[in-house]
Amino acid sequence: MSERLKDTVALVTGASSGIGEATARQLAEAGAAVVLVARRKERLEKLAAEITSSGGKSLVLTADVSRQSEAIRVVDETIKALGRLDTLVNNAGVMLLGNIQAADTEEWDRMIDINLKGLLYVSHAALPHMLKAAENSPRNVTDIINISSVAGRRARMGAGVYNATKFAVVAFTESLRQEVTGRHVRVSVVEPGVVATELTDHMKPEIREQTMKPFAGITPLESEDIADIITFIVTRPWRSAINEVLVRPTEQAF
Repeated sequence: MSERLKDTVALVTGASSGIGEATARQLAEAGAAVVLVARRKERLEKLAAEITSSGGKSLVLTADVSRQSEAIRVVDETIKALGRLDTLVNNAGVMLLGNIQAADTEEWDRMIDINLKGLLYVSHAALPHMLKAAENSPRNVTDIINISSVAGRRARMGAGVYNATKFAVVAFTESLRQEVTGRHVRVSVVEPGVVATELTDHMKPEIREQTMKPFAGITPLESEDIADIITFIVTRPWRSAINEVLVRPTEQAF
């Protein structure tokens, strides 16, 4: 373990798998106490045990952050247990692709609730505590990192509402950045291309097969690649803010 994030607290949503799990692990290795947030308790507890066995500190909080009351509870319990909040990684999300005309609009609701509203709710609940932590942080700064996607920069057929949620994340991130950057809260957005995670498992098999055809032959990024970038962002000196990172697999042209 290193001490780059010693005496800080990081909250990671969607920490039960993929990018969230890898990020939580790396932030703990950097010295942060890590709050693990997701709906799958067993997976969170397994990760927490791993962090503890490596000498780190973690807190497991099961929650559905698409509900504002749950987002508020998660932040309140973090402050109660650990006393502060220095890093927030808004990673929870789903990708339910398909054409608009024949869409199951309940899937639209689910994406909007998790990808966008959950991120908004957690950010809103966390912000007062992060502003306070920035005032007395040994690092002189706190960080909010929002996970968008290359889909937040380039719309394509079959991904319209997913695109809409990720474009919204980018817009929200930039607006919030302008609002709080003068108070030493850095706000960043990370936009991955294809990553080998469980994200595509949420789709119907026939839709997954069709919509993933353009990515055939591309070696995807690993979750750890994105976690590396997030850790890089939050360990910069306070005077350096990484506002936006777009990262694709080497073979992904679009």
